[in-house]
Amino acid sequence: MARHSSKDKTSKDRASKDRRSKDKSSKNKGKSPKAGRTETGPALTHIDSGGEARMVDVSDKPASERIAVAEGRVIMGQATLDLILSGNAKKGDVLGAARIAGIMAAKRTSELIPLCHPLALSKVTVDIAPDQTLPGCVVRATVKVTGPTGVEMEALTAVSIACLTIYDMVKAAERGVRIEAIHLVEKKGGKSGHYRA
Repeated sequence: MARHSSKDKTSKDRASKDRRSKDKSSKNKGKSPKAGRTETGPALTHIDSGGEARMVDVSDKPASERIAVAEGRVIMGQATLDLILSGNAKKGDVLGAARIAGIMAAKRTSELIPLCHPLALSKVTVDIAPDQTLPGCVVRATVKVTGPTGVEMEALTAVSIACLTIYDMVKAAERGVRIEAIHLVEKKGGKSGHYRA
């Protein structure tokens, strides 16, 4: 009777293991991670079980007071900032127009961001502070609502549109104006609690 060496046995075991690995790989081929869930983090609430974008159902959430604060900066040359502060910009009151634009944008966020809920906002303020050290303007928006979902997007939208309005108002004087660092500063209320950057 022929003897099988330990080397032959090891080779057979390895070949068997490789086949099992290939079979497992072919079964999983084309499968993606569980819909709505990232490989390293929690579920994305705007993705349904089929992997499609959806508006989150907030009908079961209790209404509570929610506040969000966002901020951004508009960086420009000193001469352009002086033009804004003097009120001599071609299009008129730059900061006044930007404040109104930001407030209007916050109220219409659900029309701009597809999966945002339309909300009856109870407060929107847009504050614009000229900063000689930039030089430029720091734009800050605060949005408040009593409802089932937060207002982070409304605050970020308000800042974004206010910054863009400043650019539009002064672009004739300086095309190289930059919009930077738009971010959420703080949020209060809701299940996730208090956040501060």
